[in-house]
Amino acid sequence: MREIIFDTETTGLDPRAGDRLVEIGCIEMVNRVATGRTWHGYFNPERVMPPEAERIHGLSDAFLADKPLFASRAQEFLDFIADSPLVAHNAGFDFGFVNAELAMCNLAGLGMERMVDTVALARARHPGAKNSLDALCTRYGIDRSHRTLHGALLDAELLAQVYVELLGGRQIGLELVAEIDIVTTEFSMTVRTERTFRPARPHRASAEELAAHREFLKTVKAPLWGGPYSAD
Repeated sequence: MREIIFDTETTGLDPRAGDRLVEIGCIEMVNRVATGRTWHGYFNPERVMPPEAERIHGLSDAFLADKPLFASRAQEFLDFIADSPLVAHNAGFDFGFVNAELAMCNLAGLGMERMVDTVALARARHPGAKNSLDALCTRYGIDRSHRTLHGALLDAELLAQVYVELLGGRQIGLELVAEIDIVTTEFSMTVRTERTFRPARPHRASAEELAAHREFLKTVKAPLWGGPYSAD
């Protein structure tokens, strides 16, 4: 199954208030394994970058001044994601901005049925706990030491690892010998081993064993059964 893990950076919190998309980073995963294929873009938002937003992602007006408009790469983005499910952290936020940009290009928006929100997954798995991307990386032991600022591609790479952990993680180094048959489903793995069947062992005592037992019982003084022993 192909999935796209993605993240966005923006000029603010609300596209309805004029905030714009300035960066998208996408990671392709197939069967929950990153393939190495990515898609990334910076975009000129055609507006001034608010200082509070720049403090989060570090993308300045000067840096974005020569970047293309989203419209010039919109179809390239749509071709990359194709019809795959789209995984994002607080996905409603990212979908809102991408769909606002697509609307300005007179292109159809992303269907919400494609959305996989890792915040919702995290809340279901860790109710009451902090579920920011940083908190989840800490919980699952994912190295984020190189994340000094938010960045769409970097955050998508971290989220791809978090997503796998939220769905149960991987058993690294699991080695299965040839005679084991593995049955894999989307969420579970059942291991069936081949068995060697042997004939049942006889459990009735032999004549020699019964004779030896009778001789032993003759040596027992004051037996609990209160009388002479009979093996018959």
